[in-house]
Amino acid sequence: MRRFWIVAAVLIVCLAALAFTSQAERTSVQGDYVEVRTASVFAGACHFNGEVVTTGRDALMAWNVTAGRWNATDLTGVRAIAIVNSEENLANAQAARRSELILDQSASHDQKVAMLEAIKSRYAAALGDIISVRSAPITFKHEGKTYDVSASGAAIDVEAMPNDLCCRMPNLVWYDPLVPLGQRRVGYTIKALYSGHTTSDPWQRADENSAFYGSFSF
Repeated sequence: MRRFWIVAAVLIVCLAALAFTSQAERTSVQGDYVEVRTASVFAGACHFNGEVVTTGRDALMAWNVTAGRWNATDLTGVRAIAIVNSEENLANAQAARRSELILDQSASHDQKVAMLEAIKSRYAAALGDIISVRSAPITFKHEGKTYDVSASGAAIDVEAMPNDLCCRMPNLVWYDPLVPLGQRRVGYTIKALYSGHTTSDPWQRADENSAFYGSFSF
């Protein structure tokens, strides 16, 4: 009997070690992230109240992996974009959402599969029903506090707010990013657009504090 319990204990330890190794492998991806909403995320109360029930139903999300692996596949350098649409303002997490995913054409087949699995696993609530996945060339430039992202049908041009006002006046930040971020900042959207017809009608925003940026990890 004593031998049985020793063997059982060893098996439990081995299984726990395997589970820990698997989890560590799956959650080691990190990189740069930027998101633009169709509503100002930093604004005066009157401006916020005027938009919250009329707009803010669309967003562009973009990831640039700087290091990490998912299920043994190296994702370093892989980029992805999500176009999200909701029936209501995206602040309402209960409203139905649908999304389109664009995976960088330069990624290998295994990288695309792994990146898709990772995003679906970690951000299912943010994306809702993924109705389309396609491959296209994606550029993701992050220099200092500026972000320039583009792909067929989607583009983001964001820079930091002057003097990091979002940190000095946090009471005027009305929303949270659609994904958890490290060193979250509000960005000034120079221009953002979606020109497709998959998730919603085309839209374009410019010259407003409607972006978030920072570092992601999963």
